[in-house]
Amino acid sequence: MDKVRKIALAITIIGALNWGVVGLFSFDVVAQLANGYAKPLARFFYMAVGVSGLISLTVLFDYLKERTDDKVIIAAPEKV
Repeated sequence: MDKVRKIALAITIIGALNWGVVGLFSFDVVAQLANGYAKPLARFFYMAVGVSGLISLTVLFDYLKERTDDKVIIAAPEKV
């Protein structure tokens, strides 16, 4: 499963870079490669990025869980 999460994270980053190019230059690399944004190939790429984003959320939540598990809580002494 670790390999799947790494691939999903890479696809998510590539998708984010594509959206950065869209925002900066109004050029959609996926649409250009698929000959249109509504073509089945382009829609497949967009869905793959979306699913990869959902899988990548597990990486974030696992990281946050590890961070909170490492904290040690020290109680203050009680006053008598």
